[in-house]
Amino acid sequence: MKKRIAEILLDINAVELRPDDPFTWSSGIVSPIYCDNRKVIGDVHARSEIADAFTELIQQHAPDVEVIAGTSTAGIPHAAYISERMNLPMCYVRGARKKHGKGNQIEGADVSGRKVVVIEDLISTGGSSLDAVWALRENGAQVMSVFAIFTYGIKKAAESFEEAEASFHTLSGLDALLDVSMKKGTLDEQSKQTVIDFKESL
Repeated sequence: MKKRIAEILLDINAVELRPDDPFTWSSGIVSPIYCDNRKVIGDVHARSEIADAFTELIQQHAPDVEVIAGTSTAGIPHAAYISERMNLPMCYVRGARKKHGKGNQIEGADVSGRKVVVIEDLISTGGSSLDAVWALRENGAQVMSVFAIFTYGIKKAAESFEEAEASFHTLSGLDALLDVSMKKGTLDEQSKQTVIDFKESL
C-alpha cells in the first residue's frame, strides 16, 4: 500500500522532489522535498483510493473507533470521506479555541468518553498533530492514534509522539516515495542520497 499511495502522490504532484532546486518550507527550512496533500481532494480517483486506504488502515489498527476527527484544515475533507465510509460520527479540531460564540476548539460530534482517531494530511515534526491529540484529550476523548497520508520520517516526530504517549500510522512515507521515484527513473542515486541526508539532518 505504501508504494501505491506514493505513486498516487507523485502522479498528481502532491509530493515533489527537487534536490537541485530546493523548496523553502514555511518554517524557513530549505528542503529537497515538498508535500502538498491538498492536491488530493482535487483529484476524484486519488481521493477515493486514499479514503479507501485510510479506512483499511483504521480498521486494522483501531477497529473499535467511535469518532473520526479531522485536523483543521487539511485533515477535514479526508475525515469526512472516512466517516462516511465507516458510518461514524465526525468532528474537527481547530488550531485554537474560537474567540466568539461558545469558544469551541472541537466542532461536530461529542468526543467525551469516546474512542477517537485523528486524521491528518502530513506528519513532519508531529507538532500540529499532537496539538490536536491534546485538545481531544482535554475534552475527554480516548485518542487511539493519528492517521496521516504521508510522513517525511523525521526522527523528531517519532520522539514527540513517544513523549506524548501517542501513536501514528501513515499510508505512505519518504522511503516508499524514493523507491517509487527510482523505479520511475525520475530520481538518480545521488539525488536520492541528498534527500536521505536532509531527512537525517533534522
